Amino acid sequence: MPRHNGQTALKQTLGERSLIQQIRARQSHKSFAGLALGIGDDCALLEQRPGEQIAVTTDLSIQGRHFQLDWHPPEVVGHRTLARGLSDLAAMGARPLAVFLSLGLPQELTRSNRHQVSWLDRFFDGFFALAKAHKTPLAGGDLSQAPLATADVILVGAVPRGRALLRSGARAGDWLYVTGRLGGAAVGLDKLRELAQENGHRPPSILKSAQSILAPHFHPQPRLGQGLWLQRRGMATSAIDISDGLSTDLTHLCEESGVAVEVDASSLPIATGATLAQALHGGEDYELLFTSSRMARMPRRIEGVEMTRIGRMVPQRRGRSIIALHAEGGVEALDPRGWQHFT
Repeated sequence: MPRHNGQTALKQTLGERSLIQQIRARQSHKSFAGLALGIGDDCALLEQRPGEQIAVTTDLSIQGRHFQLDWHPPEVVGHRTLARGLSDLAAMGARPLAVFLSLGLPQELTRSNRHQVSWLDRFFDGFFALAKAHKTPLAGGDLSQAPLATADVILVGAVPRGRALLRSGARAGDWLYVTGRLGGAAVGLDKLRELAQENGHRPPSILKSAQSILAPHFHPQPRLGQGLWLQRRGMATSAIDISDGLSTDLTHLCEESGVAVEVDASSLPIATGATLAQALHGGEDYELLFTSSRMARMPRRIEGVEMTRIGRMVPQRRGRSIIALHAEGGVEALDPRGWQHFT
């Protein structure tokens, strides 16, 4: 461990304390039913209703892997950091109780002056806007100087005991549904790459003409309302969120449930400008992929978001692919070709 004299250590402590106080002061909504004690003590205290289970998920965002400082505005990084974890709660049918955030940042990202707010302040603009929209208080976390920007969130939610939506509940004969539209995030990421190539790897300020194209990638919307609706009405037999791509996440769901699936390519709700490949493998759409009994009467929309039936679950058969894609050219095996770390 490097040694510091007392003066240096004091300056570092005061800097960290000052930043924490600024973050704490930005918590614009103070009262939450699930949060008994938040930032300021050694631990946060959470409360849950009788008959509920706690749902906990973690998600790590790393500069150069999940976001680029030159490509993604700080507000976007803050939004996406929280959206990824909230989407996991949505897939379980859980209501958020609190979020914990740990940040590792280069010192220059914390600096501000009279003419410009810091990267960190703008990060929290995006983070707190989404937290407020979904009534999710920041209950604590950690802050450290680091060579690369890293954001690690822990989301805590609650779900009625025995009612959580799991990946393992699908049965042969169930219908397969998806919320929203697919491939939009991949289109936005490709647009960012295009802007980077045209401008020396530094995309210019986002033009109004590109905002609609970039929106699905910059500001994915976690489907918490839809997940809660499905859970409360017992309408879903299994669920997962689409973070790594439909082909990959659907494979996870099938493996956990011990079933296979037939997907109708013509039924896929493909985002404007997206290709079939982007809809199947693009990832980061953060839509819900879920199954439901054939007897259930699924509405066309839940809280304003469209529900699309895209296939049906079938028994697994030896020697056959887990996912069969029915397209114009016939039936083909669909391999998981979405995102996977370390490959």
